[in-house]
Amino acid sequence: MNKKNLFIACVLSSALLSAGSAYAEEHERGYMSKFTQGLSNTATGFIELPKNVINISHDQNIFVGLTWGVLRGVMHSVSRTVVGVAELITAPIPTNDYISPPYPWDRFSEDTRYFGVHMPGFWTTYGPLDDGK
Repeated sequence: MNKKNLFIACVLSSALLSAGSAYAEEHERGYMSKFTQGLSNTATGFIELPKNVINISHDQNIFVGLTWGVLRGVMHSVSRTVVGVAELITAPIPTNDYISPPYPWDRFSEDTRYFGVHMPGFWTTYGPLDDGK
């Protein structure tokens, strides 16, 4: 085999190998990404409390925000912290996202969903990067 054919074979094989890893990275999160997301969700789950109060007050009124928003905020704070611990524990295992949006400060006006399911009885504001499905 001459040098030109060897060079073409190397270029084609490296292109095929890199395309597979790019596809896998696009659809599955890396271990460090899942670990850091779990760590930040465990440490900052309390941000769900003011997030829910602000968003429900904006959508309804201040009274509903201070009552229903606080109850939902406490529930989501505990849930995000528990999901963060689960992500820390399962960091070496490749899985789909447990929570959307992945961080409490991402898409702040969007309702938090777990395992891709939108819970009934919640406000249904979706961020610009999510169509709600």
